Amino acid sequence: MGVTIQKGDITKCDVDAIVNAANSSLLGGGGVDGAIHRAAGPELVQECMTLGGCKTGEAKITRGYNLKARHVIHTVGPVYAGHSKTESRELLESCYKSSIKLARENGCTSIAFPLISAGIYGYPKDEALDVAVQTIRTYASDMDAVIVLFDKEAWSIAQSAYPELMNKGSSKD
Repeated sequence: MGVTIQKGDITKCDVDAIVNAANSSLLGGGGVDGAIHRAAGPELVQECMTLGGCKTGEAKITRGYNLKARHVIHTVGPVYAGHSKTESRELLESCYKSSIKLARENGCTSIAFPLISAGIYGYPKDEALDVAVQTIRTYASDMDAVIVLFDKEAWSIAQSAYPELMNKGSSKD
């Protein structure tokens, strides 16, 4: 139990739930969102169409369809430049808390997170990683939680800031 960090593709994680860094429509997009939608198959977008979107800081859950994960938890992170630093942090923390709450309510004991808002939404990767680690440690200590990093910059930051959390089985390149 607890949090680890690994480098890789979140769509390949064998966990109860993966978290999608979604846009407010929940209908797919670029980055992690697009990858999850492509891997899950067209049924995911069909289910997402019934959810009525999602507000920043909140989360909604769907089935995982063609993914190894049973569920996809969709959360909408803040656009960093669109809020004060304090509000951005509160909204980002809320993404993690809301996702963990939904996972727990749906019987999940393992969960994989991307680095929410640290791509096109412009959240500085070091700050986003700090929010992720601290929030997951506080609210998901009873779960197997992994932060899955795809890009080299985030991976490098994580190796320096949290060497004790690095999953020894992950790719180091």
